Amino acid sequence: MVSEILAVSAAWSRAVVEFAADLDPWVQSVAHVGTDLFLGVFAALFLAAWWRARSVDSRLVGLALFAPVATVVAYAVSRTVKTFFEQMRPCQAMTDLATIATCDPVGDWSFPSNHAAIAGAAAAALVLAWRRIAVLAVLLAVLEAFSRVFVGAHYPHDVTVGLLVGAAVAVLVSLAVSRPMTALVDLLARNDRLRPLVRAERADAPDTAAPPPHGSPLRDGYATRR
Repeated sequence: MVSEILAVSAAWSRAVVEFAADLDPWVQSVAHVGTDLFLGVFAALFLAAWWRARSVDSRLVGLALFAPVATVVAYAVSRTVKTFFEQMRPCQAMTDLATIATCDPVGDWSFPSNHAAIAGAAAAALVLAWRRIAVLAVLLAVLEAFSRVFVGAHYPHDVTVGLLVGAAVAVLVSLAVSRPMTALVDLLARNDRLRPLVRAERADAPDTAAPPPHGSPLRDGYATRR
């Protein structure tokens, strides 16, 4: 069963890489740059999630602040898993293919995809902190994963497992530290200098205890009662 899955994955990889090889050079250049640029988009979304969470509650602020850490943890797990399999990359195994990405030397293994693990982790961590961007985050993660196959760096099963490992690790560690991070955010909010990092400034509420303006009926009644 596993051998059949790997065979299908290799066939899909070959088909995608051969298709990419026939594209215009500028399209290939965009794909080569985009495979790393997509990860930068996640960094921008981390900032947006933190900024928004400041206006919501301490728990979401904690999850947003921890999202990059969860992503790094997932990346570390992916790298560790990779050492147990030592699977060659498509460009290493299928030397007749011309790939967009420069082929890494043997020893830089393929399974699972670290890029996909990072994308999966970032998307999952973002969904926990900001559910409304779930569709965008998932689409970005899938696009990042596909781009790794497109440039010839990974097989489809590499990126699929990478996405799942990254997402699972990010969710587990984020939920595990949710309460401590919430407590930390509440603690930071007590410090005048650090409060803006975890609380959004709100306009002062009107002073309802102040007397009405001069000349208003309420003011006249107020003066009469005095």
